[in-house]
Amino acid sequence: MSNMKTVKEFAKLWNISERRITEFCNKGRIIGAVKCGKSWMIPATAQKPADTRISQAKNNVSAATKKLPLPIGISDYRLASSEYYYIDKTLLIKDFLDERPMVSLFTRPRRFGKTLTMDMLRTFFEKTEEDTSGYFKDKKIWQCGEWYQNYQGKYPVIFLSFKDVKFETWEQTLDNIAKVLQAEFGRHKELLCNDNCSGYEKEYFRLVMDGNAGEGDLVRSLQVLSEMLDKYHGIAPIIIIDEYDTPIQQGHMSGFYDKVVLFMRNFFSGGFKDNKHLSYGFMTGILRVAKESIFSGLNNIKVNSILDNRYSSYFGFTPDEVKEMAAYYNATDKYEEICNWYDGYRFGKSEIFNPWSVINYFNNECEPRAFWQSTGNNDIIAEVLENATEDIYEQLRDLIQGKTVLTFIDTGVIYPQIKNNPSSVYSFLLVAGYLKAVKSSAAFGEDFMCEVSIPNKEISFVYNKEVLERFNEMILPSTALYLQQALYSGNIDEFKLQLEKLLFQSTSFHDTVGESFYHGLVLGLCAILDKRYYITSNRESGKGRYDIQLMPKDKNLPGILLELKAGKNLTPEALNKLSNQALQQIEDNKYDTQMINSGIKHIWKYGIAFDGKQVAISKNK
Repeated sequence: MSNMKTVKEFAKLWNISERRITEFCNKGRIIGAVKCGKSWMIPATAQKPADTRISQAKNNVSAATKKLPLPIGISDYRLASSEYYYIDKTLLIKDFLDERPMVSLFTRPRRFGKTLTMDMLRTFFEKTEEDTSGYFKDKKIWQCGEWYQNYQGKYPVIFLSFKDVKFETWEQTLDNIAKVLQAEFGRHKELLCNDNCSGYEKEYFRLVMDGNAGEGDLVRSLQVLSEMLDKYHGIAPIIIIDEYDTPIQQGHMSGFYDKVVLFMRNFFSGGFKDNKHLSYGFMTGILRVAKESIFSGLNNIKVNSILDNRYSSYFGFTPDEVKEMAAYYNATDKYEEICNWYDGYRFGKSEIFNPWSVINYFNNECEPRAFWQSTGNNDIIAEVLENATEDIYEQLRDLIQGKTVLTFIDTGVIYPQIKNNPSSVYSFLLVAGYLKAVKSSAAFGEDFMCEVSIPNKEISFVYNKEVLERFNEMILPSTALYLQQALYSGNIDEFKLQLEKLLFQSTSFHDTVGESFYHGLVLGLCAILDKRYYITSNRESGKGRYDIQLMPKDKNLPGILLELKAGKNLTPEALNKLSNQALQQIEDNKYDTQMINSGIKHIWKYGIAFDGKQVAISKNK
């Protein structure tokens, strides 16, 4: 190759770094460059590529007036930090290097930036042929000094993301875990040329890379790959696993929980427990899931939950970051609305906004919607409702009304506890992002006694939607039609008949439920009626708060007020008396004030009493 020169020779000739020339070669910008082993050989007559940074500088004037696009769904750090509006979270790297735990687990709700943050860590630490320092030189971590800069590009990295491993069977799940590992092994195929690795290791490597490894082989993959990388690079790798608990949640929902837990226990043990070929480990997920012994014997793991102060500001947006973003997109006057809809979370001592929703809010021309709700299913709430006791229904009703609930929070809660221990629902709802910790105090180890509430309007919308849909599933269209006709016409006998029919159709609820269940049932019924009414619940009118109000959009239609009561083991006479008390409460507290002030001419007032499947209804004359 007398007509070819090395990267080092061209670095001296062109007076630029070897890394820069390697980057040109990787991007195909040097015509005729060929890769020989790990190095590039370049034709002696090659021309130095033009510096695109010059042309970029010429466009700075027009770029200054053009807003950067929003990083919706962007989890690639290099892309997000260089071509989109990026909120700098790189000081997480400094905090980590100051502490340097062997394995760090970050638990946060979905869509709070976990994958992007893990890719930031990979880009910073990973040893590659490309010079990736340029992605950090204008970031906060670079301003921390040379000691921190020296860690950039220092380690080989194993990066696995299980965020898309959501399948109905264990066989499908295992197959897709194998594909994730296959892709990562393929990313390190240079290990097959390593003389320091044994023939057995290379044979195993090919087995995984070719997609022929079985379950017993795959559980050892982290252990084997980390050892081979250590031998090749002379430094132990960093292992990053994003959304580690997604297959576990899917296993719980689809009936293969025990199988996926057993696999994960052995898989993580090989990578993190007493692995001398590990420099550091990072993991993210929604739950800690420690009690299943997934991390059995792993005493080198540092858990960073939403109740911990450390790293609390690095997932989600802080108030200052949202204010700066609002100013950039000329929406400073929208800050209060953003707070009402997407603020309210509290991680450790940090006030946090939902980042996914804030980004989508700006992208949606500052029109608020429940963006987060559409990013995944809300099966946790559905399962909570399915297993809820009367007390939990009552507390959920309080939460929807804006009240707080004092409860014990187990940060190591596991999925089977939803059915085995109904009181654990608040732990799930908190760590999954459906509640915020208003106040918390350490109770036992890493568990807390917390005062919790619904964070904001967006999550309140999710609760109402899920709760109403849960009740709507019980209501047949024909039953709803008859109930609607009886309600509008004031026919209390038909209304009572259809309500009791509906209650008999939903027999599984009646032994344990109380007034909150019936409130949700009737509210759900009203919500699926025709669109001629505005339906509100627990709002102030007159001297108090009515249960349910149907305000007609056409003033010629009757307005409807419903007050509900529930009792147990009542005689028919006592049940009728209870319905009369409910009707009298409407009259005494003047719940019809709002309707009267709105010019509604006819108002039907219903006092409804429930006892199991029995109903009594009283109506104004």
